[in-house]
Amino acid sequence: MSEKKSPRQSRKEITIAGTEILPGSRSHIELPVAKLYTHTELSITVKALRGKREGPTLFVSAAIHGDEINGVEIVRRLLEHKALRSLRGTLLAIPIVNVHGFLNNERYLPDGRDLNRSFPGSPKSSLAGRMAYTFFNEVVAKCSHGIDLHTGARHRSNLPQIRADLQDTETRAMAESFGAPVILHSRTRDGSLREVASDENIPILLYEAGEALRFDEVAIRAGVSGIISVMRNIGMLPASRSKRTRRKPMVTDQSYWVRAGVSGVLRALVPLGAFVPKGAVIGIISDPIGDSSGDVEVFANDEGIVIGRTFLPLVYEGDALFHIAKYKGDTDDAFDHISEFREAFEPEAYPYPNESDQDPPIIAS
Repeated sequence: MSEKKSPRQSRKEITIAGTEILPGSRSHIELPVAKLYTHTELSITVKALRGKREGPTLFVSAAIHGDEINGVEIVRRLLEHKALRSLRGTLLAIPIVNVHGFLNNERYLPDGRDLNRSFPGSPKSSLAGRMAYTFFNEVVAKCSHGIDLHTGARHRSNLPQIRADLQDTETRAMAESFGAPVILHSRTRDGSLREVASDENIPILLYEAGEALRFDEVAIRAGVSGIISVMRNIGMLPASRSKRTRRKPMVTDQSYWVRAGVSGVLRALVPLGAFVPKGAVIGIISDPIGDSSGDVEVFANDEGIVIGRTFLPLVYEGDALFHIAKYKGDTDDAFDHISEFREAFEPEAYPYPNESDQDPPIIAS
């Protein structure tokens, strides 16, 4: 396992968009970005919380892809969390990075580019490149640690999971403390936020959970809990008093997509989190007219855990259907781990407002 130099320490002076973040303060900062073509002003909102004592500077970002809204709710709940009263260091929470995409319910920016493939950007490049440059230099580069929140694409949902460079000891410690059931060792992609943060020696986690344009209560609760746990791990919050022992996450460095061999109507036979043996039938693609003689079975190429899957039954040949993380561990242990995780974050019943110290759960249809 490679060793990087220690993460950068928190700065004594932190200024974003000309606003200095003072010890013991809570600031609302608007970071200007390109106007709409109606001449309407537009900005990235940064919520800055700084404790009275020095410590790490953590950014938590959501909606770099404008339709991945689970993270927006995670950030909202995080900012209301009681644990932040004991904050040490600085938290920079950015609920919506890609404001243009968020307004249009779109993954990408109006120029058709992926903001998460446009870093580090340039002040004289495309719209995506300019936003990436502004966000990176005004926020990310001033931090010692980072967590970036994502979901699956439209009609695809992800089991809560962490993707990170596990060869870096600091990043691995953060990943293990988060508490997601699965950690996937993942190389950085060119132009991604994770790549440029790593290049600047900023340990960063990518949390994947849920589906685009949908709220997932379990994923949201797990996300808030995971961020708080990471903040405890890096010294921003006191250690937890809970005596509950967490299972170690299932760690893997390989995953693969099972794709449709033919076009038709998919009947998925396994849920997210299922452990599938090699060669197991995990779906059936049928003719929509009802000719069962043309049914085509979908098989798992290798044993592992279903960490992502499509929820759209209508598929074309070559479509990605199931994302499976290869896992050679004990089958029963994998099943118990996923079950315990869901039980920990599944709301028991719907509490009416003001009858619980938690937000009322979001009920999916």
